[in-house]
Amino acid sequence: MKRPTKQEIAHRWLKRYTGTAPEEYGDWILLTNFQNYVEKFSKRFDAPIKGLGGPMVSATNADGLSIINFGIGSANAATIMDLLTSIAPKGVLFLGKCGGLKRSTEIGNFILPSAAIRGEGTSDDYFPKEVPALPSFKLHKYVSQILVERGLEYRTGVVYTTNRRVWEHDEEFKNYLRKIRALGIDMETATIFITGFANGIDRGALLLVSDTPMTPEGVKTAESDQNVTAKYVDLHLEIGIQAMSRIGEEGEQIKHFTY
Repeated sequence: MKRPTKQEIAHRWLKRYTGTAPEEYGDWILLTNFQNYVEKFSKRFDAPIKGLGGPMVSATNADGLSIINFGIGSANAATIMDLLTSIAPKGVLFLGKCGGLKRSTEIGNFILPSAAIRGEGTSDDYFPKEVPALPSFKLHKYVSQILVERGLEYRTGVVYTTNRRVWEHDEEFKNYLRKIRALGIDMETATIFITGFANGIDRGALLLVSDTPMTPEGVKTAESDQNVTAKYVDLHLEIGIQAMSRIGEEGEQIKHFTY
């Protein structure tokens, strides 16, 4: 029996994981960890949510923009980026939340990462540690233009991606984070950047600072997360929709060179 190719496996499994068949996806993809982002997207565009009850859910609007909630963590991030090779999207933008690590990164700020430190381990299965985790510049250019047009303050710089979810008690780890001077910390960005690079998918991330975990009073709680959601999630999603829609409408190529 012939060994299936990666493309064939991804094509079979994309609907199995997300509820949406490969041919039903749009050319531009928003990724998120949160069900309410998908629900808001679905309501806005009257787009049915597919995959309910499964590991991931998705929705696609009439203009060819799709959104996927792939869950939490670097393993899930790698899985969805591998599965998206079956449709070769023109661009993927991750709308995630992160912890702010510096005094200049306050709750409600946006971070447009210029790079991510690969502390999660999952990306090691794709490239050696020496390969940097980087976004696609032109995709980030569209996002930054919209932030500027809206008069929104945002930060650029390096974020740290980790598999650890409970680390706020660990002073040794917090001292390490201070030493590397990262702006924020999350669990997916480096993985998405590296797997996008490995799979030839143009990718970016717009992170919303949802907590400031370097101080005891800044550690995320259920109440604080609800406050962030109420104040900032609609804007976060709107920026993502506008950026990816504008790229599609203007038709500008993100990738210019083949190496």
